[in-house]
Amino acid sequence: MYLPRHFAMTEHAALRAVIDEHPFATLALVTGCGVMADHLPLLFDSEGGEHGVLRGHIARANPLWREGEADALAIFHGPQAYITPNWYPDKREHGRVVPTWNYQVVHAHGRLRFIHDPAWLLGLVTDLSERFERTQAMPWSVEDAPADYIEGLCRVIVGVELTITQLTGKHKASQHKSDAEREAIYRGLQAEEGLGAATAACLSGDGLPD
Repeated sequence: MYLPRHFAMTEHAALRAVIDEHPFATLALVTGCGVMADHLPLLFDSEGGEHGVLRGHIARANPLWREGEADALAIFHGPQAYITPNWYPDKREHGRVVPTWNYQVVHAHGRLRFIHDPAWLLGLVTDLSERFERTQAMPWSVEDAPADYIEGLCRVIVGVELTITQLTGKHKASQHKSDAEREAIYRGLQAEEGLGAATAACLSGDGLPD
């Protein structure tokens, strides 16, 4: 990933926050048949490895698991938005402005392995359910379904675990622009794009060092 210094995310907590808030990842690796990419939620576990591990599952019908252990890349996409030059104060002054795209993304490089152990898979689907049901008024639990039904579903999935070797993040949010331009982007993202204050602030560089 092209990563200018002023867009680089270096704090582990900030990288972890993107993963936690945007867990639906693109998982890519090079295989004998070329580059393969799958899309799945991945949970971060700080207990595994120096940089943590990511855990999820794919369908057993997916040929990806037949690759065995391999180097892989998981990509997590945070907020993103198109930035129109119409918002820039400089457009009215001299017109030397162009569109851009502001975004946040984290790349997790690591070693991927595939897991078939029923107990591990049951633990994973339980953790996934707890993670994504917690905002529901009446959270669904794995225990709500018949045990034999869940056991049957676990037989048709394969676990994936990526032991992270490197985390890199990019936060392109007009940090290198003037305060006036960043404020104009913030207002534009709220008024025209309908983004909430927190997301607009994230994409306009609000509170970020220049």
